[in-house]
Amino acid sequence: MGTDTVEQPATVVASHAYTPTRTGLLIIGASQSGVQLAVSLRALGFDEHITLLGDEDHRPYQRPALSKEFLQGTVESESLIFRSNEYWDEHNVALVKGEHIARIDKEADGSGVAYASSGREFPFKRLALTVGARARKLEIDGGGLDGVLYLRNADDALALKARVGDATDVVVIGGGFIGLEAASSLQKMGKNVTVLEFGTRLVGRAVGEETADYFLQAHRSRGLDIRLNTSAARFVAGDDGTSVAAVELQNGEVLPAQIVLVGIGVIPNTQLAEQLGLAVDNGIMVDRFALASDGTTVAIGDCANMPNPVPGSEPGERIRLESVNNAIEHAKVAAYSLTGRREEYAGIPWFWSNQADLKLQIAGLCNGYDQTVVRNDVERGKFTVLYYRQGQIIAADCVNAPLDFMAVKNALAKGRNIPANAAADTATQLKTITTDS
Repeated sequence: MGTDTVEQPATVVASHAYTPTRTGLLIIGASQSGVQLAVSLRALGFDEHITLLGDEDHRPYQRPALSKEFLQGTVESESLIFRSNEYWDEHNVALVKGEHIARIDKEADGSGVAYASSGREFPFKRLALTVGARARKLEIDGGGLDGVLYLRNADDALALKARVGDATDVVVIGGGFIGLEAASSLQKMGKNVTVLEFGTRLVGRAVGEETADYFLQAHRSRGLDIRLNTSAARFVAGDDGTSVAAVELQNGEVLPAQIVLVGIGVIPNTQLAEQLGLAVDNGIMVDRFALASDGTTVAIGDCANMPNPVPGSEPGERIRLESVNNAIEHAKVAAYSLTGRREEYAGIPWFWSNQADLKLQIAGLCNGYDQTVVRNDVERGKFTVLYYRQGQIIAADCVNAPLDFMAVKNALAKGRNIPANAAADTATQLKTITTDS
């Protein structure tokens, strides 16, 4: 995605002329976290040369819109670009596109050389891994047919967008955020959409039962065909033998589909970390300062497994967060580490997902809750679930309820509470009943 628009990917060119001399910091991964790391370092006065390297032929861009506004054609590609070429030039950052790093040799002091598949070499003083995650593949018969798609990056979005016009029927496999966002977008574009979810409820990893049920009923009432406890047995080819034409379910039912969109989660990219001998377990293991096990490499964003930053977490509890907010906040922590400061990640995780006219905002993590309070304002279309553990607010799912979201987010950040016995009244603004814990 760039000045030449996402529909016409640019030839691989660096916005700042690449030099073979050793860069002060090599950031591998031109992701949200990689961009934020470079920006934060400059804000902190880090003045050494930075190389920001990505394996896509697009300038760094925002991903959340790919399943919504970009797919629907309501935003232009240029509006998704993080920073202009002039910004990188002015801030002494070499933006390198379309280079895949195959191997890294690193010394004990943190310096080394990264070797690209193209043969180029990138010497560095310090290394940052912001390599993100990749889409988890569905390994069933017919998985390689034309029209079986995933949605993780800009090229995936382009491939999907190019096929939408000729499609009538779409099957989305996976009832998580990406699947439901894309399904809602495709339905809005006039497609017959069926969502297959293997589990017993939607968005099972992120929300509780009340919120999952709310989304199930809301999407069904808006015309989405959602099948729970359902999985695909195989993808069926059309007359040409190469393109998908249908999805056969485990129960033998066959659903027509000119597009199958698979959204069953992601796998953190740990290949380079493993090659370097870094500790890896569901991501690259880092400490509270975003430092990997070698003590010099930083790893941040979707690829990093870090100590749970939520106040009150159990000692030793770790987590890998996939969100824009985490990418930004974790990058700031890493920037401090690279400039010699030690600032722990102290933010409250929050997430969002826009599905049709349903605007979900999540504050905190609901893991381990023992009580919920539901605020369902049917008349105004607002729905909130508050999660408690031993009487203390720990999280909230808020649908079309931004004031509830902000009240909980602020309470969590300040270590305050929202008493459960007073929170159920939808006429009560949560910020007015927030108390000291």
